[in-house]
Amino acid sequence: MKQFMDKDFLLSNETAKTLYHDYAAKMPIIDYHCHINPAEIAENREFKNITEVWLGGDHYKWRAMRSNGVDEKFITGDATDREKFQKWAETLPKCIGNPLYHWTHLELRNYFGYEGVLNGETAEEVWNLCNEKLQSGSFKVRDIIAASNVKAICTTDDPVDTLEYHEQLANDETCKVEVLPAWRPDKAVNIERETFVPYLRQLSEVSEIKIDSLESLKVALNVRLDYFNERGCRVSDHGLDYVVYNPASDEEVDAILKKGLAGEKVTFDEMEKYKTAVLVFLGEAYYKRDWVLQLHYGAIRDNNKDMYAKLGPDTGFDCINTRNCAEGTAAYLNALAAKGALPKTIIYSLNPTDNASIGTILGCFQGSEVAGKIQQGSAWWFNDTKQGMIDQMTSLANLSVLGNFVGMLTDSRSFLSYTRHEYFRRILCNLLGTWVENGEYPADMETLGQIVQDISYNNTNRYFRFNV
Repeated sequence: MKQFMDKDFLLSNETAKTLYHDYAAKMPIIDYHCHINPAEIAENREFKNITEVWLGGDHYKWRAMRSNGVDEKFITGDATDREKFQKWAETLPKCIGNPLYHWTHLELRNYFGYEGVLNGETAEEVWNLCNEKLQSGSFKVRDIIAASNVKAICTTDDPVDTLEYHEQLANDETCKVEVLPAWRPDKAVNIERETFVPYLRQLSEVSEIKIDSLESLKVALNVRLDYFNERGCRVSDHGLDYVVYNPASDEEVDAILKKGLAGEKVTFDEMEKYKTAVLVFLGEAYYKRDWVLQLHYGAIRDNNKDMYAKLGPDTGFDCINTRNCAEGTAAYLNALAAKGALPKTIIYSLNPTDNASIGTILGCFQGSEVAGKIQQGSAWWFNDTKQGMIDQMTSLANLSVLGNFVGMLTDSRSFLSYTRHEYFRRILCNLLGTWVENGEYPADMETLGQIVQDISYNNTNRYFRFNV
């Protein structure tokens, strides 16, 4: 029997062990998609306790606690931080097979040196150990980033954001990590939402362009695209319910936009036509600036309406949408390719059954500008599990070129989530090692080691033009 989470955790054969320890473990991290707050890096926040780090905004943990019958008071309510931590500690032992169990213990070991097991009985010991380090004055946000060997971070930012903290960090010689904005224009795309008109007022104010037509909207977005570009942005991200492609003339889309601006309800067909026009325009804009386009789709969000009314979005009430987006995705990429304006693109679906369709879409639109121009993103959200990663990488290997994969990201709001890169790398090395041990690939450690280091770091560095 193997020891619990020993140095060879998840590494089941000698080839896997060599690939991880000699090649993967030492590689730095580029976190090209996350939801951490740049203000906390700029201000070098010091957390008061482990609950602030772990439970402050982690809806993965919140869902697990709810599934364990924990009262909402101890999740997002007014219980003390110590009480909330106790409920998480009592929930964790039941999470056998859940990556949260592994992530939690990786974080305890890597950052706090705790080799034990967290449960209800050990909660007080762990609480005191973690808080002593967090309050030591030498374990602030930038210390965590440095300890994680992170070289670059892309936050998630709205077109109306000032990016003041990114500017502050760019001019701060004491900050050793590159912190860049990422463009997330969902609010300008979602014409069917009640927030659309108020948001366009914000966009008008920030861009100093009166938005009253499709053309003026494009001008305003271009102003903000240039603003982001000047501050180092090189990646966009779209959170889509599904990938739409329903083309219409500029005149028709202009009329739809004006209808929406007047506060009138647009039809489903009109919504799709507007979104198509804006997404095609933005795709061309990204190509012009050599940005990466990320498409995240396949979620049904905010399903529990009572809890949404109480807590708002991103609080743990989303699920997988089984709608197939292959046709819309292929049509959208083709529209951009036909204009000679298809940017580097990463496609993520929350539905794991989409792995194969994405893998085949990639091969339709690759280009010589960069190896793996069109990518399948790492196993995302509910697929960010041991089996989810294995399935995603196996499908990608079967249908495309795994060696060009841009690898892992945290997609997290927690500064301790960088251990997810270790988790991913161990799974990657074990997958490759198993193929070698089965005689499916030569035991050429030089080539294998290069593949592992490329997927862990080098491919990402080249693809996004970080040069870190």
